Amino acid sequence: MGTLAYITIGISPVAFAIGPFAVHWYGLGYVLGIAVATWAVLPYARQRGLSEDQIWSTLTWATVGGLAGGRLYYVVQNGFGSFLRDPVSIVAIWQGGMAFYGAIFAVVLVMLYLSLRRGYPLAALLDAGSLFAVLGQAFGRLGNIVNGDIVGYPTHLPWGTVYTNPLSLAPELGVAYQPAAAYELIFNLCFFAVLYRLRHGLRPGWLFVIYIAGYSVGQFGLFFFRANSVLALGLKQAQWTAIVVLLADAAIAVWLARRPADRVDTTPAELRTTPS
Repeated sequence: MGTLAYITIGISPVAFAIGPFAVHWYGLGYVLGIAVATWAVLPYARQRGLSEDQIWSTLTWATVGGLAGGRLYYVVQNGFGSFLRDPVSIVAIWQGGMAFYGAIFAVVLVMLYLSLRRGYPLAALLDAGSLFAVLGQAFGRLGNIVNGDIVGYPTHLPWGTVYTNPLSLAPELGVAYQPAAAYELIFNLCFFAVLYRLRHGLRPGWLFVIYIAGYSVGQFGLFFFRANSVLALGLKQAQWTAIVVLLADAAIAVWLARRPADRVDTTPAELRTTPS
């Protein structure tokens, strides 16, 4: 089959430059993802009883923690020594390279801290954060598609993607790869639709449990298409991580099922009164 049947991507990963500073499509994708996810999830967060201060404080710290956690987890997974030889590359997230499990771990820790130290309702934070994460990640995958840093194996499928720009991060120019980043984008959008439909019919904390389970199952399946190195027993590192996370998520589900049902206070925070 000739290359005319494939999808050719010749876009530069650099969207534009301002003096010596280059603005990458990958970074713009994350900015767009954060903006759209915030707009979509804000009403739900308010309905779950979170105050404006709690929402924006959590969003600020979770965004910083998520970006840092995602990047550091990627660095650890991909040869920490080589990054130490070029320390600037550790923070070069605009070049691609984020491990989303690292972002999830970091954000959960941020929310746990805010719950313990400031009294923020943890279940509400986790449920709202689940919707935010799955939608925001979808836009981040747009940057991956342009970059060519998340691809599948070489393919003859008509929707295979061929990268031609010399700045592309694809393993090899002119070779058609399965568009693994596009597969993940489609999965995220479909999964968001499911979670959004379920958001009001569940006890506090269960939306987060379903998100973690669904995301882990999705990663386990999607990584069969991604051209990452195999770790053991024919599975890749992200797939082993998915198995461990699923086991932990099952334990959380058992714990939630045994807890008494919590009543969700849907009164806006500014209208609540506290007993004297």
